[in-house]
Amino acid sequence: MQEALFYEKGEGGRAFCRLCPRLCSIRDGRTGFCRVRENRQGVLYTLNYGRVSSCALDPIEKKPLYHFYPGSFILSLGSVGCNLRCGFCQNWQIAHADPRTVYLSPAEAVAAAREQVDRGYPNVGLAFTYNEPFIWYEYVYDTARLARREGLKNVLVTNGYVSEEPLRQILPFIDAMNIDVKGFTDEYYRGTCAGRLEPVVRTVEIARRHCHVELTTLLVPGLNDSEEEIRRLVDWVAGLDPDIPLHFSRYFPNFEFDLPPTPLETLQRAREIAREKLRHVYTGNAPELDGSDTLCPSCGEILIRRTGYRVQVRGLEGNRCRYCGAEVKVVV
Repeated sequence: MQEALFYEKGEGGRAFCRLCPRLCSIRDGRTGFCRVRENRQGVLYTLNYGRVSSCALDPIEKKPLYHFYPGSFILSLGSVGCNLRCGFCQNWQIAHADPRTVYLSPAEAVAAAREQVDRGYPNVGLAFTYNEPFIWYEYVYDTARLARREGLKNVLVTNGYVSEEPLRQILPFIDAMNIDVKGFTDEYYRGTCAGRLEPVVRTVEIARRHCHVELTTLLVPGLNDSEEEIRRLVDWVAGLDPDIPLHFSRYFPNFEFDLPPTPLETLQRAREIAREKLRHVYTGNAPELDGSDTLCPSCGEILIRRTGYRVQVRGLEGNRCRYCGAEVKVVV
């Protein structure tokens, strides 16, 4: 536990958290919405500093990041808590419960990542994932700075629900982000995730200018999967950069939701719509659709073949297509 960043002291012993758009006003002895920032006599403390609930050496594609060192691995760490409450949460056991944790200092986390490299694994660095990394801010910030000094890459897998000042402060140490854009209406965010759309849009628009960014949208039947909403999402992404990879992921019942899984036809149609304007569109949680390969946007040849997490980079020479010579935006 240590004093939190980005808060203000108020009258009556209150602490006003400014880390994320919730702007929680926290009374003495209470925590904010995320459950991991507590007011103790007017001082806001972070309760999850160094608390690791999950640790694994994952394929980079699992984040998912398809255009960032494809075929590599990354040491992935998670903690506890979240500043949204999505009814379909896939990691609710750590985001909204109280899992067992162990303490791992920033130096120990970086050493663990370096050890994987020294043992010959193609580990590119550290990913902060599984639960929301921005509410683990102080630890992620300290660890990312150490990792950068050691030549390691830093990845955030995030809902993007963060205030602008902390986002800009950490971005110089972040190499890649996969940002969940849960849907593309404020009504969906408010009703399904207890949040708002606008702050996530802002995060994407800022982050893409500073690091590699990919986006993921989980399509939930009847809630965010209409053709109109998908087209609005695609138009926005295309207006930012048509080379931003967009992942449509298949929903399965979890946490508080018991709706049936996303029809495969919905995922396929979403991909068809997106490919009208975007160069790299993928489908996830649906191996039946064979929607994981990276194709050359110019000649259509397969550049990276993916079967599950087995990856073959076979059509790239650096950042160019081996077949037609077109430039492809992939970090290698």
